[in-house]
Amino acid sequence: METATALAKIQAFYEKRWRMPTVREVMSLIRTRSMKQTTALIEGLVESGAIERDKNGKLLPSHLFGSIRKLGLVEAGFPSPAEEELLDTLTLDEWLIRRREATYMLEIKGESMINAGIRPGDTALVERGREPKHGDIVIAEVDGKWTMKYYHVESRGRIALVPANPKFPTIYPQEELHIEAIVTAIIRKY
Repeated sequence: METATALAKIQAFYEKRWRMPTVREVMSLIRTRSMKQTTALIEGLVESGAIERDKNGKLLPSHLFGSIRKLGLVEAGFPSPAEEELLDTLTLDEWLIRRREATYMLEIKGESMINAGIRPGDTALVERGREPKHGDIVIAEVDGKWTMKYYHVESRGRIALVPANPKFPTIYPQEELHIEAIVTAIIRKY
């Protein structure tokens, strides 16, 4: 089987299951019983940068997986002539994630941040281990309960968790406050 065809089958497997195939699954994908042939194919794909391996030998998608073409700009104001120009390709991971090992996703429930454009059903991409700054949107454990709010440092250094909806009260920690993560992106699927 051609390398390009094998790579296309591995990419299709990844897009369907959101994980890379095992070596045995690669054997099945390329319809061979030869471990030697499969290993050679995988090593060739690793050397070309099409896929990667972790320190345990597990297959990983490279930056080429899921890359999307980035074309020009679109006017969100008054209409203007469209100019389609390929500027680059990138994956959403490259664009949205700075530290993969510290990043995770949470589904939004509730309407306390709705005026910040964060709606129920949206997905928040959050990063652990960052020091919060005034104005950040944070995931916090406050007095034993979890919430997402703006992190505000008031004039005397008092910390407030401020909602983006006037129907909800500002929260002032009474006993404990732990900032778990900073929101780095909100994802909404239409």
